[in-house]
Amino acid sequence: MKILVSGGCGYIGSHVCIRLAEAGHEPVVVDNLCNSKEAVLSRIKAVCGVRPRFYRGDVRDAVFLGNVFSGEKFDAVIHFAGLKAVGESVRSPLDYYDNNVIGSLRLLEAMCKAGVRRFVFSSSATVYGDAAPVPYVESFPVSASNPYGWTKIMVERMLADLALSDPAWSVMILRYFNPIGAHPSGLMGEDPQGVPSNLMPFIAQVAVRRREKLSVFGGDYPTRDGTGVRDYIHVLDLADGHIAALDYASSHPGCHTFNLGTGRGASVLELLTAFSRACGRELPYEIVDRRPGDLAAYWADPAKAKKELGWSAGYTISDMAAHAWKWQTANPDGYPDE
Repeated sequence: MKILVSGGCGYIGSHVCIRLAEAGHEPVVVDNLCNSKEAVLSRIKAVCGVRPRFYRGDVRDAVFLGNVFSGEKFDAVIHFAGLKAVGESVRSPLDYYDNNVIGSLRLLEAMCKAGVRRFVFSSSATVYGDAAPVPYVESFPVSASNPYGWTKIMVERMLADLALSDPAWSVMILRYFNPIGAHPSGLMGEDPQGVPSNLMPFIAQVAVRRREKLSVFGGDYPTRDGTGVRDYIHVLDLADGHIAALDYASSHPGCHTFNLGTGRGASVLELLTAFSRACGRELPYEIVDRRPGDLAAYWADPAKAKKELGWSAGYTISDMAAHAWKWQTANPDGYPDE
């Protein structure tokens, strides 16, 4: 199949492009490069021998999308193009509603005009809100405590209504937990622009001495070591989940929602210890005050994905740390500018 991958130069999207190519599909990338670099396309080719065709532009631009869809015949779309930092969404909510909700709407409109009805959406465990019991199950009510989470809920609602209105649609909503790690080759990994907002790339930058130390937000949670617990999933396990969802969509019309997580939680200090083992030295950190809104612990119930998609995560926390360290040491400043 020929697959349009919006946001395909990003961390998750680029790894999905590799898995698509390895599965015999043809990924075509659309990205505005607001939080990514075109250099990743050369790395994709270095890993799997295929450089995806690339269109630079914004999914909110209906004319741009119309030109892309008129020039290519796609079988499906995997949609990653979105802003994703919770704190930034609180500071700049209109940017998030514009990019994440309006961008998704414009993309779906372009698909409708082109007759493409297979869609895989990058959602988030954020939609479970701050009151759901663990582990999170897909049938739980959704809620959010920040604009980022609400944008995901709004797009999920849009997709459910669209699939209900037209039985030709096959929509896969994938709720990610905490993607980390890198490609085992060390050629590809997470390259955040500016100060990392996620834990693993910050630890990695401490390990290569780009950052002085890790600030651990809260050491008095009711967890096994007092630090927050999250469900960390290797980015390649996550990518494999997209391939499984794409296959499932071929024979399952309607709107379907799946958790993509390991079903196990790891604490901040456990992740830090795994990375310290990977890089061979103790990494400096300090316990600081909790961040408002952070939860003590959450993780996925991935049983539905295993039963219906035949997918489950296989990499360990040690694997994730080792692969991230290999990427960071080979690319201490991330991808080069092109």
